[in-house]
Amino acid sequence: MSDAPLPALPVTFRPGRTRAVLLTLSVAMFVVVTLVALMLERLGPGERVSFVFTAALLSGVLALLSRPKVVADEEGVTVVNITRTRRLAWAEIVKVNLRPGDAWVFLDLSDGTSLPALGIQPGIAQEAAIRDARALRALADSRGTVAERV
Repeated sequence: MSDAPLPALPVTFRPGRTRAVLLTLSVAMFVVVTLVALMLERLGPGERVSFVFTAALLSGVLALLSRPKVVADEEGVTVVNITRTRRLAWAEIVKVNLRPGDAWVFLDLSDGTSLPALGIQPGIAQEAAIRDARALRALADSRGTVAERV
């Protein structure tokens, strides 16, 4: 059993600093490219629109990269990755892994597969990711699963 305290449910784990950086860059990039498009006098209306469209597209990609999270509640876990969302019952989670060098948490599942959970990633906040992985592991342990230690 994990030694991490059990967080109150429901709880959401997400890489807060990474998300803040990505969303800030998304807005800043959109504003800068749009301002450049409006300030360049040699651009025609179609070119200006293409600049703004490109800025919106790139901003959207950065916003999409900020989407990952892991939501734990009484019934199980919802893993929201960049483009996919998967709902898991607690019984489906066999192990919660965050090994040294891993880019994010991996959930070993009862069907023999592994699911990356990008919502807990060491990136620019390693201690927070380790704390979150331990908390998720403690939740999984308390619901009858076996977990590997961080």
